[in-house]
Amino acid sequence: MSFFSRLFGTQQDPREQWRPLWHTIVEQAREPDWYRMCGVADTVEGRFDMITLVLSLVMLRMEGDEELAPHTALVTELFVEDMEGQLREAGIGDPTVGKKIGNLMASMGGRLGTYRTTLAEEDRAALAEALRRNVTMSQEDEAEALAERMIRLHKRFSRTSADQLRAGEIAA
Repeated sequence: MSFFSRLFGTQQDPREQWRPLWHTIVEQAREPDWYRMCGVADTVEGRFDMITLVLSLVMLRMEGDEELAPHTALVTELFVEDMEGQLREAGIGDPTVGKKIGNLMASMGGRLGTYRTTLAEEDRAALAEALRRNVTMSQEDEAEALAERMIRLHKRFSRTSADQLRAGEIAA
């Protein structure tokens, strides 16, 4: 979106239609049971890991749908925007924000690839191992519980229509 479009309000930011979904992603990542029942560390790192986990599930849902696939970049931009704001709020300065965002995106890409493979194969042991590597755990022996809950959320996203997803709703 150009500077003049934003300044004069002549064009709506295309990301805005996906903001309800972004809020749902963050809401799902903050769900207390991830931390209480699934062993995820309730730390900045653990919360980031949960956002990337839920975002990965959304990305997998979107890329598997012809209508939604072209919009994955817009949802990713909301992730970047939010993470950049969080870094700045934490006192990270301009010279290093870009590098940190690059590292976050590389981490996100690696996780997405791993989750894509293990969920497609429904390999619970491999998924639990991937979660041990990619999620900051307070109790690593809970990775299997985390994998099961992740699979359930993945299935819910699979049952969610494109319109529901855009509205930030998840099927039961």
